[in-house]
Amino acid sequence: MAMTEAQKRAAKKYNAKPAQIKRRSSRNKARRKMIKAGKARKGDGKDVGHANGNPLKNGYGNLKMQTKKSNRSFARTKGGHKKNPRD
Repeated sequence: MAMTEAQKRAAKKYNAKPAQIKRRSSRNKARRKMIKAGKARKGDGKDVGHANGNPLKNGYGNLKMQTKKSNRSFARTKGGHKKNPRD
């Protein structure tokens, strides 16, 4: 499904916010950390999941390798958070 021009503008504006930049930077850092630990490799088709749902917490106990499908689909609350962040 293609994005409309309005959706593209909204996404561009959202992705430029300092808080979102910080979260994206932290997710990239987590990926590099898992590659260095030998648990991930470039092009493996997997995501680095954060057990508590907070991408700013990159301790080894909070990181796990998951398929894209399992990492990107979970039940959410009204506020957009995981229902059970330890799953």
